[in-house]
Amino acid sequence: MSTLPANLQGYYRWIQKCNGGLKGKEKYHPWSVGKSTVGYLQPWLFQKLKSEFPGIFKVLTKPEAIDSLALDESLTTCEERSAALAGVLAQLREEGVLSGWRNELYPVPTSFHAEPLALVERAAAVHLGIKAYGVHVNGYVETERGVELWVATRSQTKPTWPGRLDHIVAGGQPHGLSPQANVIKECGEEASIPEELARNAQPVGAVSYEEMQEWGLKRDVLFCYDLQLPADFVPEPQDGEVESFQRLPIEEVANIIVNTDKFKDNCNLVIIDFLIRHGFIKPEQEGYLELLAGLRLGPCA
Repeated sequence: MSTLPANLQGYYRWIQKCNGGLKGKEKYHPWSVGKSTVGYLQPWLFQKLKSEFPGIFKVLTKPEAIDSLALDESLTTCEERSAALAGVLAQLREEGVLSGWRNELYPVPTSFHAEPLALVERAAAVHLGIKAYGVHVNGYVETERGVELWVATRSQTKPTWPGRLDHIVAGGQPHGLSPQANVIKECGEEASIPEELARNAQPVGAVSYEEMQEWGLKRDVLFCYDLQLPADFVPEPQDGEVESFQRLPIEEVANIIVNTDKFKDNCNLVIIDFLIRHGFIKPEQEGYLELLAGLRLGPCA
């Protein structure tokens, strides 16, 4: 029978991996709307936006600081900024810079509950380095053998993380939808979980991270939910994003996290949070507080 890993370093490596952006952030060029810094650009993209879109972006230079961009001050409303950025992103899509286009709008925020400064295509969020939000659901079952977690295998055709393990339900947080409504929607779309069952998902906090990826700086806040499912419930793929589901003992899930790279990166953080909250990782274990603190980057906002 599999046992839970005793050494927390295997978990902590995911804290380090997902927060790699903290060390390299000084290489990115900030961009702002008004007085608010809203994102970070890779050097090549900074140069491209600076040279090809001078009517939309203005260069800001400060002594002893990396140059930044600001949206032109003539763009004064969310609608105007969104339209201007939509033109920029459409060109980047045509040039093959942006892929995985979703036709789904993400807010450009100063904080989660603030009115967005602009709306942009979801596929551009990482390229623009904006803070993005999502929901992740731990679908679990209490059995005589202990806790078991439903795990999804992502479709091989997904533009991101194809074939990797994932939560039973997870999704980005689009504009105009509450997190709870998003959970219910994603439960139906991804796992055929009926609404009356999905409404039992309990909000249990959030994790946040800044990860350096090939496409840019991924700055995410993930709202975490626990959903205890009946023993006889079996999720079914619905929208083509998931290839299959399997129910695994929590000990096996923990060992996959510690010893392999099979899970999509950010899922590791949400499951580690689950393990802490449910007492599978204990304060007596060395590194407990460091692991706990590493799941959240200060105020998530």
